[in-house]
Amino acid sequence: MVTTIQINEKTLWLLKKLKEELNASSYDETITKIAVQSHKKSPAGSLKKYLKGKETLKDLLKEMQEDRRRDERI
Repeated sequence: MVTTIQINEKTLWLLKKLKEELNASSYDETITKIAVQSHKKSPAGSLKKYLKGKETLKDLLKEMQEDRRRDERI
């Protein structure tokens, strides 16, 4: 499945540089390599530690998206 995402120009520039540095064949491969490296560095490797009470991971991600959108409007 192919999905289109929106990123700003600065993020695209960073992604292009990382693609070159990691010798990745695509942006998808670049993102995957970064995610795997990040997961290896973090022993927790999960957002669950930020969950409060009965809040689900989906709720937390939704809250983070809303915060990001609110910050972009300011």
